[in-house]
Amino acid sequence: MSIIVNHVNYIYEEDTAMAHPALIDINLQIPEGQFIGLIGHTGSGKSTLIQHLNGLIKPTSGEIFYNNQDINEPGYNKKVLRSQVGLVFQYPEHQLFETDCFKDVCFGPKNMGLPKKEVELRAYTALKQVGFEDEYFYQSPFDLSGGQKRRVAIAGVLAMKPEVLILDEPTAGLDPKGREDILRLISDLHAKMRITVILVSHSMEDVADYVDRIIVMNKGRVAFDAPPKEVFAHYRELEEMELAAPQVTYCMQDLAAAGFDVDTSVTTLEEAKKEILKAFGKC
Repeated sequence: MSIIVNHVNYIYEEDTAMAHPALIDINLQIPEGQFIGLIGHTGSGKSTLIQHLNGLIKPTSGEIFYNNQDINEPGYNKKVLRSQVGLVFQYPEHQLFETDCFKDVCFGPKNMGLPKKEVELRAYTALKQVGFEDEYFYQSPFDLSGGQKRRVAIAGVLAMKPEVLILDEPTAGLDPKGREDILRLISDLHAKMRITVILVSHSMEDVADYVDRIIVMNKGRVAFDAPPKEVFAHYRELEEMELAAPQVTYCMQDLAAAGFDVDTSVTTLEEAKKEILKAFGKC
């Protein structure tokens, strides 16, 4: 289901001496089923933006529409909205609180007023969807590794069967293998469930191989909104925003500067491999 962000502004501590804009005239349309990377350095406004999408924060001005309804209109059911637009927080500890993992994942559907059997079936299904092993179902979530905690937090949102899944920095603090495992999990969920996914990150490397579209935030504004190839073509501008394009982009640019006939717009390792083999084959 589509989300429309229409001329949204947000000012922290409005009407005080500390007032400062966090979002400035944001206009976005997020269609059903798209996989989006939302990128920006710390303080760019990306986390503030996603909290607007399920009504955790109300804009200072502007509108946000979900399924053609203004979510900030009086009487709008935000409890239902938050089951449909699910948000996984950056730190899973902020989302986990029950005595064991299974109870934690049950909380969302239970809060929706579903029957016990339906709640437990949803929890079990969600935990299996994220590749969580049965032996850990009744273990405290606080005894888990960082990657396992994130899987439980994601399962807790999936159990509500959302139409939109938003993940705020889901790979933060993980080692390279843990990062890759979580990113592949998110990509598989998108492919199998056909839901809209918004992956928030400060790392272009995290999103380059997976997303259909990248939205780059800078100083509260949308700086770029385009497919990865188009965004990474502006790697010099990204550097000025304290961001970096994937290493693949720099590698291909260096090869082209050295005289090799390669496509500098490739974004994935597989694409780069084919270009390099083709270039060296010509040599």
